[in-house]
Amino acid sequence: MSSVTETISAAMVKELREKTGAPMMDCRNALTEAKGDMEEAVVVLRKRGMASAAKKASRTASEGAVGTYIHAGGKIGVLIEVNCESDFVARTPDFQELLKDIAMHIAATDPRYIRKEDVTPEDLEREKDIYRAQAAQTGKPAPVIEKIVEGKMSKFYEEVCLLEQPFIKEQTVTIAQLIAQKVGKLGENIVVRRFARFKVGDANWTIAQIKTTA
Repeated sequence: MSSVTETISAAMVKELREKTGAPMMDCRNALTEAKGDMEEAVVVLRKRGMASAAKKASRTASEGAVGTYIHAGGKIGVLIEVNCESDFVARTPDFQELLKDIAMHIAATDPRYIRKEDVTPEDLEREKDIYRAQAAQTGKPAPVIEKIVEGKMSKFYEEVCLLEQPFIKEQTVTIAQLIAQKVGKLGENIVVRRFARFKVGDANWTIAQIKTTA
């Protein structure tokens, strides 16, 4: 009986690599695990990327680069700092591509925070109070109302937190997953440290940075 490995062609491996940017051997292994199913192999690689990123998250990222993106004929501009562990990785085409992609995404979506943890307690409680008041009008019991609030808060995080947002160029991937893919490929921790977004004529420009712990 022929094995699954024998049915995986070089063309399939190449296609998966182009889709994900993962190393060739990782692509072949993912296709084998997914029994040749391309979409499932993409999922396998994304899960591995997130796991790899989680393992490296505690490592110090003190190098990196500052990037910019100007959109709409100079009407919207983004300045962003993304950190990694070495200057060598910061200068690679993959890292520079990530820097530009995230800056472009911020220009398009205008997130207010980088991570869930960065949302201020005031904003958090205000949103929860609004959602509780809305849910209470349904007359449902308190435990159900809290479930409704929880679901609405997930949507809130997706709207205002950069890492939770679907990447504008590929909606099936969040910004956190996009970064995780690069972590898996480049082998270093990568962190969006801070960004600022300006729009001509808009006094309410956005600035966000990772909240540090004492």
